[in-house]
Amino acid sequence: MKQYLKFTAGFLMLLLFVTTVQGQKIKNKDFKTKLKLAKKEGKELEKDDWYVSPGDLPLEKQLEKAYQKALQEDENGYPEYIIASGNAVAQTQSAAKMQAQEIAKLEIANQLSSQIAATIDNQIANNQLNQEDAATLQKMVAAAKNVISQKIGRTVKLVEMYRKLKNKNVECQVRVGYSMELARQAAITSMKEQLQADASIAADKLDKILDF
Repeated sequence: MKQYLKFTAGFLMLLLFVTTVQGQKIKNKDFKTKLKLAKKEGKELEKDDWYVSPGDLPLEKQLEKAYQKALQEDENGYPEYIIASGNAVAQTQSAAKMQAQEIAKLEIANQLSSQIAATIDNQIANNQLNQEDAATLQKMVAAAKNVISQKIGRTVKLVEMYRKLKNKNVECQVRVGYSMELARQAAITSMKEQLQADASIAADKLDKILDF
């Protein structure tokens, strides 16, 4: 668990770094530094009894791939992928993997819901959204999380590792990437479905509100 928290914290710091350099090119020197960190993390995790499935890339290479995806930007300098992690314990490796993947998808949905909430707050601050519409939208944001996670398609596997616990159970930790554009589309579609029954907000208004 200690190594998991360290691993997760490292990626959160990386995501913060990516967000603050939108529109800027990542220097080659910085990228090489991240690869060194991946190598170090891989060795530490292996010492903590984490292993990969036969046929998968070595843990170090998987971590390198995860860093690469997290740093990947579109032509406007925005992150191309939303990165999420999941951790689960089950009696079998396959069951632990399935649960961890579902948790990662829910994390993607949580991140998207946070973006929607921030967009609503911004619209209120700029007087582009009245309090009545804002209240309706805010009520629906939490309800949309599970719907969003169900609409998220196949994710890109970045890291998948396991370790056997003393009680014979298997712990699985995954880190996945998902297209930011596809994630936004899933969020917008889900919110529209949640709000279809509310006649106070027109469809064209929803497009503008949820254009985050």
